[in-house]
Amino acid sequence: MPSWTKLSYYAAILSGIFFFSAALYFADKMFQLSRQEVDKSVPEYRHHFVLVPEEVDNDYWRLVEQGARAAARNHGVLLEYAGPKQANVEEHLKRLEISAAASVDGVMTQGLNENQFTPIINKLMEKGIPVVTVDTDAPGSNRIAYIGTDNYYSGFIAGKALLAGTAGPTYVGIITGGFQSAHQQLRVQGFKDAVAEESRIVITAVEESRITRINAAEMANKILTEHPETNAFFGTSALDGIGIAEAVLQANRALDTYIIAFDSISETVDYIQRGIIQATVIQKPYDIGYKAVETMAAIREGKKVPELNFTETKVLYREDLHSMPEALFGGEGR
Repeated sequence: MPSWTKLSYYAAILSGIFFFSAALYFADKMFQLSRQEVDKSVPEYRHHFVLVPEEVDNDYWRLVEQGARAAARNHGVLLEYAGPKQANVEEHLKRLEISAAASVDGVMTQGLNENQFTPIINKLMEKGIPVVTVDTDAPGSNRIAYIGTDNYYSGFIAGKALLAGTAGPTYVGIITGGFQSAHQQLRVQGFKDAVAEESRIVITAVEESRITRINAAEMANKILTEHPETNAFFGTSALDGIGIAEAVLQANRALDTYIIAFDSISETVDYIQRGIIQATVIQKPYDIGYKAVETMAAIREGKKVPELNFTETKVLYREDLHSMPEALFGGEGR
């Protein structure tokens, strides 16, 4: 072997060792930093769990975090909350890899799509790190349990709400958070199945918002432009309804458009109060976070837990805002 080839070979090996060591070092530092930060509220903990959300600063996921931290305090758990600032599958998977390298005691995350998330979930399980999926399940993986919304059912009740709230020919545009996300696919399918037998309901288009209000508004405007007969919308992720409302207002179509949103973040509630959004499907993100940590703690204690743990889902209307204030916060105020 020529000397330069040998040098390249050895350099590649040394480079690989360096990057592997660096990954372990930063994983360990991440663990130590998290421990120092959380020890102030949990001075003595039995387990170190990691919650990896789709977006750390998303209003919905902040409510999940609140519930998870409340459960962590009650169960003596060091909880680390870390993930992409904006939805990014590669960064999400990287966070899970870091958790595996740090040998944490449990991981709670979404199974956004089977092809990409099943291998890392199974890898964590093989390392002896239990995994609980939250919000989005990965039923084909070896995860122990799922905590969250029945996403098909949530889309189905949205479809039933549309049927109850409209009359005559109704042309529906659907804005969904992501075409590749399993929970978004289930919500769309549930909605379609609920309205399938009603010939007066026609779905004009299904567009992707990539979980941003700007894209939701752009896609709603696109649907209104390409399908001007559209007089109803269903948004399947938390920011879709807001974007749809903005587009409808811009097009001066608010009075003749029926909008069903998803989740109860403050801007969505404001549009419901103004009568621009007619209804929204509400989840219980606080409860999801609380139950996820509670379930993981039970797993670490050797207890048997149910595989599927569906949290409450219902449709919220304007008249419900005063009689159901707890719905606006996604939990029961634990």
